[in-house]
Amino acid sequence: MTKILKDVRVVEMGTYITGPAAGMHLADLGADVVKVERPDGGDPFRAFKGGLYSPHFQTYNRNKRSIALDTAKGGDRAVFHDLIAGADVFIQNFRPGVAERLGAGAEELQRINPRLVYCAITGFGQTGPARDRPAFDTVAQAASGYLRLLTPPTNPRVIGPAIADAVTGHYAALGIVAALLERSTSGRGRRLDISMLEAMCHFNLDSFTHYFSMGEVMGPLSRPMVSQSYTFPCSDGKWIAIHLSSPQKFWEGLTKSIGREELRFDPRFEDRLDRIRHQQDLIDIMTPIFAGRTRDEWCAILLENEVPHSPAYDSNEALEDPQARHLRIAVEAEHPTMGAFRTVRAPYSFDGEPDLDVLAPPTLDEHGEEIRAEMARRKAG
Repeated sequence: MTKILKDVRVVEMGTYITGPAAGMHLADLGADVVKVERPDGGDPFRAFKGGLYSPHFQTYNRNKRSIALDTAKGGDRAVFHDLIAGADVFIQNFRPGVAERLGAGAEELQRINPRLVYCAITGFGQTGPARDRPAFDTVAQAASGYLRLLTPPTNPRVIGPAIADAVTGHYAALGIVAALLERSTSGRGRRLDISMLEAMCHFNLDSFTHYFSMGEVMGPLSRPMVSQSYTFPCSDGKWIAIHLSSPQKFWEGLTKSIGREELRFDPRFEDRLDRIRHQQDLIDIMTPIFAGRTRDEWCAILLENEVPHSPAYDSNEALEDPQARHLRIAVEAEHPTMGAFRTVRAPYSFDGEPDLDVLAPPTLDEHGEEIRAEMARRKAG
């Protein structure tokens, strides 16, 4: 497939998730992403499960090249600045002020390269009373009001993946592409500042809109009730998910599927608003019914009656689904020293063609010599 951003050079000085995720999105679109890492261990995410090639690191660093530089040292800083001179984008996710101490502040780098799109990702922003607070995924979820939409109302505990980190990286990549598009006519770069707090507040837009419009404070069950969403365990211990939304035909298809068509005339469930108000009653009725058949049996019945549903897969099942296999969502590569690497491809198909090519995440400084040689050739030419 055509690498849409194949002519874009990105220098990423990112650690953990937000910065590397932004770089990964650009790399997935074909950009040449050079990951600048400290020589003594590189990105700290490398060592999260021992060694320097943890699953955490692999997740956000495919399709990149690695060079190890200590920018506190004059020679390495000169190499870094040479990289910047030929770059289109720079990404960092340090706390405010750290990049400047590393010789990677926006003013310094844009003096070297006025066309540079400079992206700085923080937890709480570059200014304000919370600018210096440490921020990780859970902190940003909580500060934006999103955590309360995921946390069980009783026995609260943090659940789910690193949503705030991933979302912030995605927004950063979108902003970078917008700045590159503008640069194609203006000829000048931009400084893009994005914080986890701002990204997650925007991601939580539906919750704020309900509050602004209706004075309604949404909770973890608000959307599932309105959308009429359900999850049921089946007789084989596997789960099935159902999302009826608003069309009446889906409710009718569900009652037919479970052999309880008389529920359509129950005053608790006659229309959508009744079903929203009495969702728990429906759950109490349907839970033992779904426990009476296997997941596969229910999927066949629901499909026959055109009820929106899916098996609630674990990660070891989802990519084996016939549709996922048809779309070739799982892709593989071979790293010369680390062996087989399997991941999920980028979701884009341009002109009907998905990109099935992937480069395994780099080992620390894997491309250092290669990148230095490229810069020497460019300076000589």
